[in-house]
Amino acid sequence: MPIIKHKDQRVAILLDVQNLYHSAKNLYKARVNFKEIIKSALAGRRLVRALAYVIKTETGEEKAFFEALGKMGIETKVKDLQIFPGGMKKGDWDVGLTVDAIRLSDGSVDSIVLGTGDGDYVPLVEYLRGKGRQVEAIGFGRSTSAKLKEAVDDFIDMSDDPKRFTIPIKEGIKRNK
Repeated sequence: MPIIKHKDQRVAILLDVQNLYHSAKNLYKARVNFKEIIKSALAGRRLVRALAYVIKTETGEEKAFFEALGKMGIETKVKDLQIFPGGMKKGDWDVGLTVDAIRLSDGSVDSIVLGTGDGDYVPLVEYLRGKGRQVEAIGFGRSTSAKLKEAVDDFIDMSDDPKRFTIPIKEGIKRNK
């Protein structure tokens, strides 16, 4: 049964940027069109907050991207990339996104839209639904956890229209190394 999305619903959109970035890059060799994600996730409803959880690298090359998100009305939550002895790198926001979703579920929103394909969020979805919140997800279906798709009230599959939700990566000048 389709869920009801009406114009007075208060919506928060929480974007797992790393997950979406890697899915678009691996599946379509493209970047994510966050403007289209917000538009589709919102579906004509009232936006309370749009948050993007991002990782800052040691080079800082992503600064322009973070500024572009801000110009779209998306708040960025920034965390430094962790580099461990031996070279292993880690950068994720699972706990931070989860805590924000729980905070927002305490009455400021009617619906929470998770921009991700990560099945680790299934317990969060179950918790939020148990609190009476409508929980939706938007992600690339080809790389989204089946358990996440089952757990949410609605899933928007960006793989159904990849041209709309991605931006081709421009081929730069190849350098000789």
